[in-house]
Amino acid sequence: MDTRRLFRTSSLALATAGLLISGCTGGSTSPSASATGGQPASGGSGPVAALKPYYSQNLKWRACGVPDFECATMKAPLDYAKPTGDSIKLAVARKKATGPGKRLGSLLVNPGGPGGSAVGYLQAYAGIGYPAPVRARYDMVAVDPRGVARSEPVECLSGKEMDAYTQIDQTPDDAAETRLLAASFKKFAAGCERRSGEILPHVSTVEAARDMDILRAVLGDEKLTYVGASYGTFLGATYAELFPDRTGRLVLDGAMDPSLPSREMNRDQTAGFETAFQSFAADCVKQQDCPLGATSTADASRRLKAFFKELDAKPVPTGESRKLGESLATTGVIAAMYDEGAWPQLREALASAMAGDGAPLLVLADTYYERDSDGSYANLMYANAAVNCLDLPPAFTGPEAVKEALPEFEKASPVFGRGFAGASLNCAYWPTPATGEPHRIEAKGAAPIVVVGTTRDPATPYKWAQGLAGQLSSGRLLTYDGDGHTAYGRGSDCVDTAINKYLLEGTPPQDGKRC
Repeated sequence: MDTRRLFRTSSLALATAGLLISGCTGGSTSPSASATGGQPASGGSGPVAALKPYYSQNLKWRACGVPDFECATMKAPLDYAKPTGDSIKLAVARKKATGPGKRLGSLLVNPGGPGGSAVGYLQAYAGIGYPAPVRARYDMVAVDPRGVARSEPVECLSGKEMDAYTQIDQTPDDAAETRLLAASFKKFAAGCERRSGEILPHVSTVEAARDMDILRAVLGDEKLTYVGASYGTFLGATYAELFPDRTGRLVLDGAMDPSLPSREMNRDQTAGFETAFQSFAADCVKQQDCPLGATSTADASRRLKAFFKELDAKPVPTGESRKLGESLATTGVIAAMYDEGAWPQLREALASAMAGDGAPLLVLADTYYERDSDGSYANLMYANAAVNCLDLPPAFTGPEAVKEALPEFEKASPVFGRGFAGASLNCAYWPTPATGEPHRIEAKGAAPIVVVGTTRDPATPYKWAQGLAGQLSSGRLLTYDGDGHTAYGRGSDCVDTAINKYLLEGTPPQDGKRC
């Protein structure tokens, strides 16, 4: 299990991911930025003139194999401190406004991660599944952030190495297991440095936000209109901080709180998954097929924790070379917490695993990690760590620090606490020093920014939405009383109507509105 992943899912089948504790993202340096018109900002990154070629580039749109979508390649500086140096290529996709009605401009979307492919999300969901009135009036656009998917992706491990990494015991019982856990994180970090050392220092959220401003300009939009989910809320808030005068209609769904240090953020997320599991358990014990054999949520928690311990001692077969141990089983359960629609699947998978067949629960874990049937992995987890470990100092400096923190993590979640604490060690061995720090984002002068929080969101706890909305000078908090990760487009007419009205008419919901 890897943590501190924040990823918007339209369904479990599309992409089950989240903010697991791998060294979460939550803050970055608070750079200054000029934000006037369509000109590049200096922001401490060299002369404005040096960025003009990027802001004035013409995208060459082409068909890209998905009906009604076009793709292009955009250039950006590898290092904004050296804008006349090397450049990188970023993958962009769009679907033009369908009409009827006057075109309002471009709507940029990002599903989170960090590491989630925005282009893939656009083509598989947002470009065809966002409300029709929104798609009628906006060109739907996405760019894979630097280091992600089609945009010079960070690579770290082979498929077999990644298989071993995902199975490492994150709840070590003795010194030998603790050394193995630390060694796995060291090997992961060394692999990233060996395979992606050039781009590794340049995948911060600040740099990705600056790339979005180049895209805004080359698309011909005076201001950025944007819907970001999960980690995408931090990306959007960072953009607003850098370019408040260029910030248009921003919707930040499943919000992160950028003021939190990594350790606190990971602990909060641990509690978030506990809340989500309690909601699942309350539903499970009412179902005839509940495999936890319980009549109360407390019993369900004890049964699942005991089952994890059994798997730690004796993994069960899956029909392939990998067995289902505690780590993969935990990841499978975590995956289903993102969408309450996956709860029946989780009940079946747990029942199967408890009967000795781990294959269905392994499927959930593989979906989370974006592992293909051929044993290869998407770069989601590699980019996730690369961005997280650059954006914030590590949660822990070594195994002893994790051990000291175990009581607070186990208090946050008796079921998941130990595993989440162990997974939080990953950034301790990262080869590139963090460039960011936790800080408040106010974005003074920005247009109203709608911040959406779900009360029982596992990956981005509701209090994070409250925190971000309270920091932003123009924040408007929209609350969804429900389960699952994020709220827009997940079945609430109240939420969808409020957001659509803002995107189409520019009228934000009243601050504090609840759905």
